[in-house]
Amino acid sequence: MLRAAVAAKSEVGLKAAAVMKAGGLVSDDIVIGIIRDRIREPDCKFGFILDGFPRTLVQAQTLDKMLCEEGACVTKVIELEVPDSVLEERICGRWIHKKSGRSYHVKFAPPKTMKKDAKGNPVPESMKDDETGEPLMQRADDTATALQKRLMGYHGETVPILSHYSPKGVVGKVNANQGMDGVWDEVLESLKRGGN
Repeated sequence: MLRAAVAAKSEVGLKAAAVMKAGGLVSDDIVIGIIRDRIREPDCKFGFILDGFPRTLVQAQTLDKMLCEEGACVTKVIELEVPDSVLEERICGRWIHKKSGRSYHVKFAPPKTMKKDAKGNPVPESMKDDETGEPLMQRADDTATALQKRLMGYHGETVPILSHYSPKGVVGKVNANQGMDGVWDEVLESLKRGGN
């Protein structure tokens, strides 16, 4: 939803873009407004998934209040458990072709043109899209500096959300430090009524 609002270049989308580019978190008012507008769309009539929100206890409480006003409530929270060191490798290695959205990874899915410097890091000028030969880019929030800021926020502000929702019996934990099929199986199991 945030990326769609950013792409639409709406007033809230432009505000969100500036904050994300700096590696920060978008304000609660902006996000709750985007969510409220989005869940009123017909395709959300029978439910919806929020990815990466809420990120703080205050956001969770504000979301709960807004959902209550809309006649809804949080029915499932899934925690994807991954060690920080693994996240750094996954996130900081991502490169994208902006026009098409194709994504690459320096370890898991490198472009054919990738060359490495003496330290084993990719040479930015060599990162080209396999189909068009156009330059690839890294998102501003896919850097080690931005990631460390995000991880500090996660451990200090997001983890308490699990305690907020646990008494309601809606929290499921998924080992996301495994292959995609294993993660997907655990997510599907967690989404079942009465799942972990």
